[in-house]
Amino acid sequence: MIDLHFWPTPNGWKITIMLEEIGLPYRVVPVNLGRGDQFNPEFMAISPNNRMPAIVDDDPPGGGPAISIFESGAILIYLAEKSGQFLPTDLRGRMEVIQWLMWQMGGLGPMTGQASHFRTYSAEPIPYAINRYTNEVNRLYGVMDRRLADREFLAGAYSIADMASYPWALGWERLEQNLDEFPHMKRWLEAMTARPAVERGRAVGKDLRTGQLDDAAKQILFAQTAASVRKASSAE
Repeated sequence: MIDLHFWPTPNGWKITIMLEEIGLPYRVVPVNLGRGDQFNPEFMAISPNNRMPAIVDDDPPGGGPAISIFESGAILIYLAEKSGQFLPTDLRGRMEVIQWLMWQMGGLGPMTGQASHFRTYSAEPIPYAINRYTNEVNRLYGVMDRRLADREFLAGAYSIADMASYPWALGWERLEQNLDEFPHMKRWLEAMTARPAVERGRAVGKDLRTGQLDDAAKQILFAQTAASVRKASSAE
């Protein structure tokens, strides 16, 4: 059994989509980010970056003690290797997938997250920040659209790179992007949405969402510093 430490966010849904695709049994362990569960000593023992998702697999390949893994990209690679699915074993195919997985981890996710933050949570509009990150999301959509012009999925065949990118690509309307400018990305989004496992994965945790963040949750989420980690560590 895999314990998935999770909250319904794009990074969390990457992993539920993958787990639904490969059919491995898993149990959701909620990590309420707005109430500070990510600073619980038990959670930080498996996720020292105090971020979810993280997994604990009590049946790792080759046997032995349970293994814990944090960072969504690392989890996807682990699950792909454990299941033998969605990550090619040949050098070129594997590197195609890993390159586009890293593109999502280092680009699409962070830039979309920042654009969403300054549009949604900033106490007052900061035009420079909004324009900076919105334009970068637009650029990344262009990269994706060009990539998908001559292939069905990001690395050719469906892979963990697509699972990682999909939840972060869904917010195009909220970020004031015109999807008609990106016809290949639009086709890809429709193909992804039509997959039953993707639908099931995206449904996980929807009952955990309770609406808008209150001021206490915003303070926990958006005012973290090194002192936040030190305080959590001292409580162990």
